[in-house]
Amino acid sequence: MSMPSPTTAVPWICSRCGAPLTLGKIEIAYLGSAFPVELWHCRDCGLVLIPEDLALGRMVEVEKMLEDK
Repeated sequence: MSMPSPTTAVPWICSRCGAPLTLGKIEIAYLGSAFPVELWHCRDCGLVLIPEDLALGRMVEVEKMLEDK
């Protein structure tokens, strides 16, 4: 499933509280390092939508890099 663009009429809906998700910068932290990333997230409860391609692609690469330090 592809991610909707910021101009999509119907945004993602939060599965936790039912509020619409908004696209914006959030901070992802791992092993003491934090990275700003633009992702869909719920402003009400803080739930973040991490797309599969990001979780299994770039995030895995960063995890391996940080663990090798």
